[in-house]
Amino acid sequence: MKTGAVVQTRMGSTRLPGKVMMNLCGKPVIDHVIDRLKQSKLLDDIIIATTTSEKDKVIVEQAKKNGVKWFCGSEEDVLSRYYYAAKENNLDTVVRITSDCPLIDPVLLDKVVEFYFSGNYTLVTNAGNDLTQRTYPRGLDVEVFSFKVLEDAFNNADKSYQREHVTPYMYETYGQSVYYYKNNTDYSNLRWTLDTIEDFELIAIIYDKLYDKYNGKFGFEEVLEFIKSNPELCKINAHVEQKKVM
Repeated sequence: MKTGAVVQTRMGSTRLPGKVMMNLCGKPVIDHVIDRLKQSKLLDDIIIATTTSEKDKVIVEQAKKNGVKWFCGSEEDVLSRYYYAAKENNLDTVVRITSDCPLIDPVLLDKVVEFYFSGNYTLVTNAGNDLTQRTYPRGLDVEVFSFKVLEDAFNNADKSYQREHVTPYMYETYGQSVYYYKNNTDYSNLRWTLDTIEDFELIAIIYDKLYDKYNGKFGFEEVLEFIKSNPELCKINAHVEQKKVM
């Protein structure tokens, strides 16, 4: 059984174009995402899923430099990009990651993957479509599902938002067998993802303070401790609204 992280990424972005190549502690964001995924103990593969657009060739070059696989597919139909990336690399289990999460936690990722394998679940996530179920900060999002379920979505999802956002069809079709992996305390009000310049400002401060201190190996607990000690930092991007799926 082969488990792989498929990381959707492109240079185009409505609110912050080129964000995956923005510099954090001397390295582009995408490199940090890859570095963090390499710390996982349960991933057999890491695939950077970008587009066939000329401007995304720089992302392919970063994948090569980091020694991970890549796939170039549709820019708009992200579901098809995931399907063909997973199929080409013979994945049995897919871990969906987005490249705007430079604080993705490999320890938490492994916990979600481990839980997925512990039961008969269609999809396990610490994020998901149902915002009332979210307990982790936005930016630590992990979704785990089988290639079989991905193939079903690829063949049957017929709405544009289902194709663009990859997993809505799964939540809508398999709702009863979706499991939301939760933290004991609700921190869903915290925003650690990268969509705007304000998000980047906060993440840059976190990296400046923690990257060298922990030799790049810091996660949810370390960032949370830092934020709790510096609560004023939350104000930097507290006003930013998350884009709607529908």
